[in-house]
Amino acid sequence: MFNDRGRAPASRWISIIFLQGGEADDLLDLIDHSGPAAAIEYLQQWDFGNETVDAALMNGYVYDRIPAGHTDRTVEVFGSPYALTYNASFGYVSLLRRYSADPERTLVTAPRAPVAQSLRARQDVADTWAGSGDRATSKTGHAVSL
Repeated sequence: MFNDRGRAPASRWISIIFLQGGEADDLLDLIDHSGPAAAIEYLQQWDFGNETVDAALMNGYVYDRIPAGHTDRTVEVFGSPYALTYNASFGYVSLLRRYSADPERTLVTAPRAPVAQSLRARQDVADTWAGSGDRATSKTGHAVSL
């Protein structure tokens, strides 16, 4: 019905900080005791403005939508450019900031080889996973286990 493929979103989300495991435990406790707004306020200290934007653009931590799984909790505070996603079960916390896409600042993308060149390159490489016919498990009597 609608075709948005050709249009870039008006704003995107950049990753400010992602903590998991032991690093996230204290923050998850803070969220539990003081609420997600307190965690957003605390995590803002890792937002270094343009330096953070440049790092996110260079490393590919820019998203059209807030990246979140089905079991994640996502909190956006009204009037704030920040969004918090967290998951106590998996032990992680992430702070993102809304980023208005600037036409002069774009994602750095790696150059891609033409499809025909990629196919030729793959044909020249031996497939180490495909064994010869004499090594089949049915012929050698060995079972494969993982």
